[in-house]
Amino acid sequence: MELRSVEELMDLLYACRGERYAADRGGAVDLHGHALRTAALLRRRRPADKELQVAGLVSPVGRLLWPGDPAVRTADAVRPLLGTRVARLLRRHAHPDAWAHDDDLLSLRQADEEARTTVFDAGVLEDWRTVLELTAARNARMGAVD
Repeated sequence: MELRSVEELMDLLYACRGERYAADRGGAVDLHGHALRTAALLRRRRPADKELQVAGLVSPVGRLLWPGDPAVRTADAVRPLLGTRVARLLRRHAHPDAWAHDDDLLSLRQADEEARTTVFDAGVLEDWRTVLELTAARNARMGAVD
């Protein structure tokens, strides 16, 4: 599945509400809340890096798609909409050997881990619509140049 619009992506992110998965460490994690907390933590730490924030936000959607590796599913689904950097971050996020060599992946992993154990008001999904639209528009412009 390839996501072609921010609206399709928002629908998938809303579908994560109430969906839980067993985390490697700790108990089950609510996908929706975890995604919002991860993105919020990345926004605080790296406010100018919208693509990194978006990668943290959209990481759970692969768990709702076809069978296979969730990281690969998510990366493949968002690449046409959000671009190759977001897709690369999502795909490599699942590989611990890559974290030590990439500050972006390390930041993503740290926010992901912290979002599993820290509970705070991370806002609502609608707060992220503009960031998703801007990222998609930037990717569309860059795709036109390629």
